[in-house]
Amino acid sequence: MEKEFPIIETARLILRAVTSEDADDMFHYLSDYDVVKHIGLAPCKTVKDVLDEINWYQSIYEDGTGIRWGITLKNSGKVIGSCGFLNMASKHFRTEVGFELSKEFWGNGIAGEALEAVVKYGYHHFQLERIEALIEPANLPSQKLVEKQRFKREGLLRHYEYTCGKFDDLYMYSIIKEDLKFS
Repeated sequence: MEKEFPIIETARLILRAVTSEDADDMFHYLSDYDVVKHIGLAPCKTVKDVLDEINWYQSIYEDGTGIRWGITLKNSGKVIGSCGFLNMASKHFRTEVGFELSKEFWGNGIAGEALEAVVKYGYHHFQLERIEALIEPANLPSQKLVEKQRFKREGLLRHYEYTCGKFDDLYMYSIIKEDLKFS
């Protein structure tokens, strides 16, 4: 039996599962070097590359190690980014969060609105205790975004990941359940 993918609604956004029908919308931002340069992906060169990413989203959901929502504006339904959890360790009540957003929507609070909704969803529906964000030191906008959402920087993980032919240092940020006050 297949579990139904949850939909999250905020003031301006619908966060939903992405499908192959969203590949062209996603190619628009996943092929943009400025969007992907800090997330460990090379810019997509073809729509097939995007379909591989969509397949990965589906596989982490099916195997219970993550969930990735497509970010859509309520008035359009077009996927303009994604946000979600990966490397879920339910035994330890923790996960990592990741996000990206099409460049033309930067600076409008959309990524923050999506991240806040996803974090709340994680605490309410997955009984998480800790959510981590791993961010490259050069990615100042993402650092500011998570800090605004009350994540705390814990330290630098040196050469933590190997992506796109290089070793990446990553700041470890986290937010724990007691950092938030839920209504």
